Amino acid sequence: MADSGKTLADRIEDVLPQTQCTKCGYPACRPYAEAIANGTAAHNQCPPGGAEGVARIAALLGKPVIPLNPVNGVERERPVAVIDEGACIGCTLCIQACPVDAIVGAAKQMHTVIASLCTGCDLCVPPCPVDCIDMHVATPNKTGWSAWSQADADAARARHDARALRLQREKQENDARLAAKAIAKLAEVDASTAQTDAERAEKERKRAIIQAAIERARQQKEAAAPPGKKS
Repeated sequence: MADSGKTLADRIEDVLPQTQCTKCGYPACRPYAEAIANGTAAHNQCPPGGAEGVARIAALLGKPVIPLNPVNGVERERPVAVIDEGACIGCTLCIQACPVDAIVGAAKQMHTVIASLCTGCDLCVPPCPVDCIDMHVATPNKTGWSAWSQADADAARARHDARALRLQREKQENDARLAAKAIAKLAEVDASTAQTDAERAEKERKRAIIQAAIERARQQKEAAAPPGKKS
């Protein structure tokens, strides 16, 4: 069978709508799937999936279908974000918040939402400092999986995963730049001359600060390394 190599978390993730909205109480669909699989989360915490979503997960788990937990939200018509372009100040906070790269724009320039890519997660609304983002109904009278296809879910999942990889790569590149600067600064300090006790003490102080920063960076890189690749 096609699913024979998949874990329970994999199979649960496959039936989630991939809106990445965090309404389930987890930072993305994958962590929620893992929490359901290990028994630390219930299978009724995904408002975008609605009643059908609960039924899909229940079928995988062999558990009864239960009502959606109102603490996590309600099943609703799928919305899309719309930016008042005249009020937008180009702060980029909405771009940073969008989990699927559905907002385009640049700093101090107008932003816009690509409606066909928006998952209706609402995450771009709270950080907007000028309240120029509204959520508009995109699927009148259609909720849950009636308002969201498997193709939509697969595409949103791909964009979310691609964004996560890009952000990880950008962080690694920035960390590498900072590490190179620290090493260069350490070499500069080591090459400097110190004549008085005060100058020697200041040189050692700077050297200790830089070395500590380099060590922190090394530890962070070690912690972030995939299993099996840690030195």
